[in-house]
Parts: sequence; C-alpha cells; structure tokens
Amino acid sequence: MNHPYPVFKIHEIDHGTPERISDKLVTLQIDGKSVTVPEGTSLMRAAVDAGVQVPKLCATDSLEPFGSCRLCLVEIDGRRGYPASCTTPAEAGMNVRTQSPKLQELRKGVMELYISDHPLDCLTCAANGDCELQDMAGVVGLRNVRYGVGDQAVAGVAGCHHTKSEKDESNPYFTYDPSKCIVCNRCVRACEEVQGTFALTISGRGFDSRVSPGMDEPFMQSECVSCGACVQACPTATLQENSVIELGQPEHSVITTCAYCGVGCSFKAEMKGNQVVRMTPWKDGKANEGHSCIKGRFAWGYATHKDRITQPMIREKITDPWREVSWDEAFQHAAREFRRIQATHGKDSIGGITSSRCTNEETYLVQKLIRAAFGNNNVDTCARVCHSPTGYGLGQTYGTSAGTQTFKSVEQADVIMVIGANPSEAHPVFGSRLKKRLRQGARLIVVDPRVIDLVGSPHVRADVHLQLKPGTNVAVITALAHVVVTEGLIDEAYVAERCDAHSTEIWREFVARPENSPESLSAACGVPAELLRQAARLYATGGNSAIYYGLGVTEHAQGSTMVMGIANLAMACGMVGREGVGVNPLRGQNNVQGSCDMGSFPHELPGYRHISDTTVRSQFEAAWGVTLASEPGLRIPNMFDAALEGSFKGLYCEGEDIVQSDPNTQHVAAALSAMECIVVQDIFLNETAKYAHVFLPGASFLEKDGTFTNAERRISRVRQVMPPLAGLADWEVTQRLAVALGYPMAYAHPEEIMAEIAALTPSFAGVSYDKIDRLGSVQWPCNDRTDEAGTATMHIGGFVRGKGRFVPTQYVPTDEKVTRKFPLLLTTGRVLSQYNVGAQTRRTENSQWYDEDRLEIHPVDAQDRGIVAGDWVGIGSRAGQTVLRADVTERVQPGVVYATFHFPESGANVITTDSSDWATNCPEYKVTAVQVSKVSQLSAWQQQYASFDRTQQQLLAQAGQTVVEGK
Repeated sequence: MNHPYPVFKIHEIDHGTPERISDKLVTLQIDGKSVTVPEGTSLMRAAVDAGVQVPKLCATDSLEPFGSCRLCLVEIDGRRGYPASCTTPAEAGMNVRTQSPKLQELRKGVMELYISDHPLDCLTCAANGDCELQDMAGVVGLRNVRYGVGDQAVAGVAGCHHTKSEKDESNPYFTYDPSKCIVCNRCVRACEEVQGTFALTISGRGFDSRVSPGMDEPFMQSECVSCGACVQACPTATLQENSVIELGQPEHSVITTCAYCGVGCSFKAEMKGNQVVRMTPWKDGKANEGHSCIKGRFAWGYATHKDRITQPMIREKITDPWREVSWDEAFQHAAREFRRIQATHGKDSIGGITSSRCTNEETYLVQKLIRAAFGNNNVDTCARVCHSPTGYGLGQTYGTSAGTQTFKSVEQADVIMVIGANPSEAHPVFGSRLKKRLRQGARLIVVDPRVIDLVGSPHVRADVHLQLKPGTNVAVITALAHVVVTEGLIDEAYVAERCDAHSTEIWREFVARPENSPESLSAACGVPAELLRQAARLYATGGNSAIYYGLGVTEHAQGSTMVMGIANLAMACGMVGREGVGVNPLRGQNNVQGSCDMGSFPHELPGYRHISDTTVRSQFEAAWGVTLASEPGLRIPNMFDAALEGSFKGLYCEGEDIVQSDPNTQHVAAALSAMECIVVQDIFLNETAKYAHVFLPGASFLEKDGTFTNAERRISRVRQVMPPLAGLADWEVTQRLAVALGYPMAYAHPEEIMAEIAALTPSFAGVSYDKIDRLGSVQWPCNDRTDEAGTATMHIGGFVRGKGRFVPTQYVPTDEKVTRKFPLLLTTGRVLSQYNVGAQTRRTENSQWYDEDRLEIHPVDAQDRGIVAGDWVGIGSRAGQTVLRADVTERVQPGVVYATFHFPESGANVITTDSSDWATNCPEYKVTAVQVSKVSQLSAWQQQYASFDRTQQQLLAQAGQTVVEGK
C-alpha cells in the first residue's frame, strides 16, 4: 500500500534527524481526530500530523526521544498515568488526549519548577523572543510562581544557588550561562548524537545538576569542537551566540551556502538589515541536514574584516606604491596592458586562473573571458593542485569526473574505507555523519600514514589501520586487488555484466602476479601483509562497502594511478551503482567540483568536453560569437615555466593564492616576478597580490548571487545577504574587464549566466534557479534523462562510459626517496579550525585554537635530534628551508613528519618540490624528503619574507588602504 511516509521520516517540528518507523500503518484517535501513521511513530509526531501541537521542551526532531521535560504528557484510554508523547509509540486503536484539566495542572506544575530556578531577567534576556521556555510558559498558561523565582526562591524547594552560577565566556563565539539551564539534556544529546564528540555531560544531581564540558572544564579547555550543535539545540539562553548577545535577535533571514569546504552546507544567514547576526545551519539542507562545523557556523567575520580591500589599485612595478583608482581606470589599465603584452609577445603570452572559492557563474565567465577575449586556452584552476587526478582517474574508468554518491549514502554503508582523508578535521559535518554510522555498527578501514581521529578515539575505532609509508598508496591498493582476485572475492556477475571484458582480463592477470601480492609489497608500503589481506577481505565481503578519499590520494606522483586503483577495486567487488557503496572524493574547497565542471582546465570546455572536438567547439563559437583555439593551453606549472623562459608575461588570477598554496614557493615567486602584468581579484591583499600590478577588489560569498557545486555534485544557491563592499560582485568585475578588452558581455544577473551554462552543457541542461529555489538543490547530471532533482547516485545499471574499464596500476616508487641527507618524509594536511591558506579563518577568532603551523615528529626521531616539544626546528628539502615549532607526538610514525600550511609566514610550500602526478601535474605535496634539526633562528626565506611583507604593507598604506596585519 502506498502512503506518504518513507521508512525514515523527517519531522518538521524543529530540525534535522529522522525517526525510525516501519511500513505498517496504524490508525488512532488524537483529541477526537483520526490519524493514520506508520507504526512506531511517536504520539507527538502523530499529533502534529493531526494538526495538534503538544507542549514540549526536551523534544526536537534532530535527536532521539528522551522524555525528560514532562511537558508533553498525554492521557491514553485504558492506560494508567500520563506517558510522555515523545517516547510513546503510536498503536492501532489508541484514543489519546493531549488536553484535559489534569494535564493542564501537571504542565503548570512542571513549568513552575522550571521558572522557580530561573533568573529574573526574562525581559532583558538575550534569547527574548527566541526562547522555548518563555513560549511554553505561555502555552501552559503560567502567570504566577508559588515557590519564588530566582534569587527569591524558597530554600529547600528550589536551587537558589543555581541562579548565581558563573558564566563561562571562554569560547569566543558563544556564552554558557548555567543559571538559565533547565537540564533538558538537549545540548548533551546533540553533542553525542549529531556531532559525535561527547564533550558535554550532566554533573551533579537534583537542583545541583548542570551541563558540564568535560570534567567541569571551561568550554575552551574541553573536547568541544565549537560546531554549534549544542547552541542550536538549547531551548533557553543557556548557550547563546555572542553575536546575538551583542546585536539582539535577527529580523530576517536568507538561505545560502557555506563558502568553506566541499561539503556545501546550507545556512540561514540571520540578519538585521545588512548586518549578519548569526549563521544557523538550515535543517532542509541536503548536504548537512541542520548540522555545521566551527568554520561555517561561526567563522564568517572575515567578510567585514578591516583588512578587506575595497578600492581598485594599480602600480607599474611591484616596488612602486599602490595607487587607488576608479573601477573604470583599473579595467582600462588592465586591458591596455594585456593587449600590449599580446601585441609584443603573441596571443598565447597571457592566461588566467579561475577560483574554487567563487561561484559556478563567476568561474564560467573567467574561462569564457580567457577563451573568447584573450583568444587562447591558457586557463587553469586550483583543482590542478588538489583533485585533478580524480577527474582523470574516474574519467578513464567510469567515464565521469566526479564522485558517485550523496553524503547521506554513508548511512547505508556496512564497511567504510577512508583513504588519505581526515574527515573529522577537513570535512567535519560529513565526518560527524560518518562517525554516527560507525557507532551504529559499520566497520572501518583507514589507510593513512598518520593516526587520525578515526583510527582510535574513545567513541570510534578503526577495525584496520593500514599505516603506510607516504608515497606508497598504489602498492597498497594493488595488494588489496591481488587478494580480491586470487582469493575469489570478485563479484563475477557484476563484472561480467557491467565491465569491459578485455580490460578485465588484462587487469586480472596483472594484479594476480606474485610481485603484486601483499607479501611482496609489504616491505615497500610498510604495512604487514596480514593487515592488507584482512582489509581486502573485509571490504569485499562485509556488505555494502564505500570508499571515501582525499588529497592523501591525489597529491602524489601516482595520484591518477591511485584513483584508478580505487575505481578498479570498487568495480571488482560490485561496489558502484547503489546506495551505501561507491567511490567518493572529498573535495577540499567549496566549489572545486564546480570550477572543474565549468571548463577551467586548458583542455576542456564546460561539461568536460575536449577543446579539440569540432562539434562541441562550434556550439560554443556560435553562442559566444568568436572562433576558439582548438589546441589545449598551458597548465599552471607550464605558465610558471614559460614565465621564467620569457614567453608568458600576463596573468589574470581570480580568488586564488598561488604563492602560498602552490608547491616550491620560491619557484612560483620567481615566475610571478618575471611577468609584466598580473591582475589579482580577491578580497584581501594575499601573498599573490604582493606580486600584482592591478588589484581588483573581490566579494565574499555573503555579497553575491550564484551557485556552488559540492563534492556530491549538488548544486546549491548562494544568495546575496548584503551589498558588495567594493560595489561590484565578482561576476560583474569579470564582465566589465571583458568589455574593456573589447569582448562584449551584458548579463544582468547570474541567473542569465546559469541559463547559458545549461544551454551549452548537457549535464546541466535541467538546472535553473527556479528549480533550485523550488527543490532546495539539484545534482548533476540533471537533464531530461534524469529525475527532476538530477542524479543522486551515479552509474546505476551501467557506467557513464558504457562498460567500466579496468586499468593496471603498476606501483612506481616516488622520486622523493629518503637519503642520508634527507632521511625523513614530510607529508601535509589541515586542522579543523583553520582552512586552506588561512586567508579567511586567520581573520576570525578561530586562531585561538590554532595560531601557527607546527611540525609533528615522532619521539624517536625527536630524541635522535635533541628536539623537545616547543623547540624551533629547521626543515630542509632539496627545494628550500623553513622553520616551524615542533610537536612531538606518536600520531606520526618514525621516519615521517607532518605539517600544516595555513600561515604564510610558515613557508610550508617553500620545502615542497615540483614533483607531480604523471597525468595531471598535480603536485606531490604529500611526499617530500627532508631533514629536521633544532635551530635558533628563522630560515633565510622567512627573513626575506618578513622584509618583503613589511615593504608591501608600506606600499599598501601609501595608497590609503588598511595595512594588513602581519605576524
């Protein structure tokens, strides 16, 4: 029988998580109304379906039923007592009353006790107008309190001392006021069930009960990760955003999309006029379902930081002072310089870099400007240095350059393999969803040279940790495939039906060779053979198995090979094309998927269609009114090399800090110094802008309209909540630069740009703002061959390329080998509170958690070098030297060191080399041979950086702009 309830129904009472119910329907009476619901539905939910609202305080749809507040009591014919409606399941034939004189009396009595132990500041409370306690007092009709209130409460009846408890203001983003706590447990349960951190508990008993972070610690000293789940769940002002305390309650809100990682969380920007009061996770956001992390929830203050550059500037040389100019003068100057360079050095002497921070529409315009106005294909994007091997590897094997599943799919996984990713730090909202599934019983395999949070925390522990040596991913994945083939674990029916027979046989023969066995490859990768066999068997036989991977897969010399190895393993075991399985790249930046989709690579037009395809190219030529070059242009590394050779002289760089983020910093700086005109479009004067000749102020995500595409191919709206501080949104800047170059663009709104994208890109053919506004989001492919909302799971019934293609994955040792001179291997990664190059998060209170990059080193290696925690250590490679503070820890294994790269003065990429992936030139950030020694002063590069930075600040100050704060 069909009915409107899915097996997992989302409540609409508050926000987020589903309640488990069955397919069997039951009919009951609630306040005389007949209602039919699935068996197991709570009486509270059934009452909502009947149009009846039951008073409540501890209940919320984001958490499991708890039944502690005693406000949602009901009467049921034939039953004694007054059960809580939130914990009582609906049964056939029940006759339920939610209102009666006795229930009114009980609810008033309960509410009196709450209010008696509450402060006397309801009218001045920061939550006034947004407090469920106040609301429920009105609902139950409470007007007087017999026991006294707050400090006047009757001793022995109410906890007078409770109202005098000290506030905890240690967290820079929210305040904990225990005097307002009603011990409903919602914050504790949110920390456990939603976030999975278990940082909060209830200490004491009776009136002494209160919420406690850790062992009665301040929030900042506890395990709290400041995700905001507790603040979101709190029904009073016990946990309250400091921005609300300061500014008061917001008066309107706008739904938009977070501009940090590739999870793509939806938020309500809650506003007073043009001022953001708070960002709250949107319960209907498909990627996050009402959850958030510290960055999206709280670290948005950078958008109005005093370091924002809001006036265009130009200068002839980078040693000259900046000169503030009008927008028109800046555009005309940039256009003249680019045309002069092309007239002198040829059409191909300039190019551009698109941004994974900007919207799809803005990225589309930049690559269009380069192809149509510059007249060449010299366009690339930061995906070159992170996930370009994903595009190549999945394209070769499956036929499309993106992940296969939704994030929600992990809820159906029985075995989860995480390779080269740290979701708890880099993709925390997905990390929380993953950890929840693990607590429900899913098995976990972690492939990582470091002991990340998922390997062994109090509440999550990996079944198998393959702690490989950096640079040996392919050896591990090939060894796993060997076990699958030689032990008969292949899903033969799946492979026979869905994979190319010829490539299958070649691959089988290859992986079955003795040299690809775990025993043969164990020495190379540093993982015991038995652990490799255990992992392979678990993945192949454990039920639905899903693979999630990150930059620890792609940023290697064999990054593309490893992606194909992952795809091979998933195909061989039949783990593609349904819920709970798949190959899922965890994209690093908010729109890195979109920047690739929009044609940011030099060889591809939007939709991953090769520039040499005459038919495809002619479609764009007709739409754009130009003749396009048919040969691929320069990749980012090629641009740098050509600049040093003298043939590449001009660059338009939108929203990307290549000096800090790209490898071999000194090489990048030298290349930029050799160019004649660099135009940087950004919100801050970043490290790349210090080499610029034209600076065009950018707009933050709060100042623009458009779309982002997250790691699950989900296209979500970005909506403007305040006008651009510099007067123009990024798409308008690019459009006006194109006009100055003589190429007309005349879009009135980003919606028109998306319409053009949809008309020219088959996978986006069904995408429109109207549809996204109606459905919340869509996933590409979205066209007349898919559901209205697009494609949640890829490759159902068959692969995009037709038959899946197996590719042999020969392990080739990296050139970055340890030597007597460089005996350690450096790998890199991120931390939770900081983001990428830190341009945004360093300008927020997030730096209270992490204020400098550090080098993790194993105690054995530290002892050998006389290093103790906190020492300054020099790290030298064949590319350069820098100095960081040491963190002595067993998170890394002997012979391996680890560093973050969030602070420019750290120079983490001064020591990374130009070694790169064989297919895509993705840099090998994760493997650099280094030596580490105790030092007493900064490296020569850092001293030079400090001097250069001071000079650039002085030149900026002369233009009248705010001086960027340095460290």
